[in-house]
Amino acid sequence: MSSKPVLDCMVIGAGPAGLAAGIYLRRFHREVRVFDGGASRARRIPLTRNYPGFPEGISGADLLSRLQQQLARQGGGVTMQQVAALRRGDDGTFVAQTSGPDVAARTVLLATGVVDVEPAIPGVEPLRLRGLLRYCPICDGYDHSGQRVAVVGRGRHGVREALFIRHFSQHVALINADADDLPDETERQALQAHQVEVLTGPAQSVEQQEDGSILLTPAAGEPRRFDVLYAALGTRVRSELAATLGAAQDEGGCLVVDAHLRTSVDGLYAAGDVVSSLSQLTVATGQAAIAATAIHNALAPLRPA
Repeated sequence: MSSKPVLDCMVIGAGPAGLAAGIYLRRFHREVRVFDGGASRARRIPLTRNYPGFPEGISGADLLSRLQQQLARQGGGVTMQQVAALRRGDDGTFVAQTSGPDVAARTVLLATGVVDVEPAIPGVEPLRLRGLLRYCPICDGYDHSGQRVAVVGRGRHGVREALFIRHFSQHVALINADADDLPDETERQALQAHQVEVLTGPAQSVEQQEDGSILLTPAAGEPRRFDVLYAALGTRVRSELAATLGAAQDEGGCLVVDAHLRTSVDGLYAAGDVVSSLSQLTVATGQAAIAATAIHNALAPLRPA
């Protein structure tokens, strides 16, 4: 490996965190490659109105495109390859296995994000494509103020989400994703106190109507109409690459980092949703700036590759 070029940093993940980190590192005159496995969660956002600087809102795909263009203007780019494995070389560098030749780097920034757990309801995919299935009430709960909202939830997470959305609308219903996963007595009292209706799940089907509403058929009772459907089923953290290197994780699988976004593995950094934090685009790009600066400072004694 010593005869091959060694990058200053390898960024794995080309969502907002990965691309922002790439921009910062290139502006530090660092040799960096951003690897894109093609599964950015942000690309699925039909429109966000809470990202600063875009008063009319912006789609996730458009935001990623702008970030890629900005990276290109700094002399950087995105490599459309998935990193299948990551190991430590004999010389202490990180070595990534991709569909092409192995790639070595002095440092690695993981921005691999999370994967949403999808509702297993017949008819739900067309709703997602039309922006009627949502995942982040912090991002867009305001946009559904006063509307009829159904929350497909699991366990305590579903209850918390329904109660959070109740701040935006008085018409909120929670339907359990699994037949045997019902709110306990304390949770039921909290839902009742906040006038959140509890429907019997799992939902049998969902279908968009001609007037734009969603017809949801619960496991018991009559079909109900809603304006939007929220999924509150949790996520799967993409932290496997770090785990193979022995990086510390929390109970949910998120990577444990310090104030500079350093993991427990020397030279390995992480930013965005793969780190336990508020899942927001602004947080991801902010963490990227912190991590990229920390990486540059850590490499300062070394000349750019």
